[in-house]
Amino acid sequence: MATVELTKDNFEEITKVNSLLVIDFGADWCGPCRRFEPIFDSASERHQDVVFGKVDTEAEPELAMAYEIRSIPTIMVVKDATIIHQQPGMLTADLLDELLDQARAVDMAELQAEHEHH
Repeated sequence: MATVELTKDNFEEITKVNSLLVIDFGADWCGPCRRFEPIFDSASERHQDVVFGKVDTEAEPELAMAYEIRSIPTIMVVKDATIIHQQPGMLTADLLDELLDQARAVDMAELQAEHEHH
């Protein structure tokens, strides 16, 4: 599946309608972002059940600010409209695969119950 360009106009809708989404916050001028792009794109081919989204932090400063993106690339995983993981830095293909496997295994009912107890 191809990656989806996320903007402030479609971000909320796309994160609501897709149960598992991985987002790459980056910019064209950022070397590590450009090196990460083919890794991210090839993972989108391997993981057909996951929606891969990209946010250009230059074009979408509001989104970068809203999610407190301080360094790029930053990877965010959203499951059932809840951010379950966020980390700055480039990932290898293996680490990205592992992250997605872990995300699929997250029990959202359990996660929500934990949040209610805190």
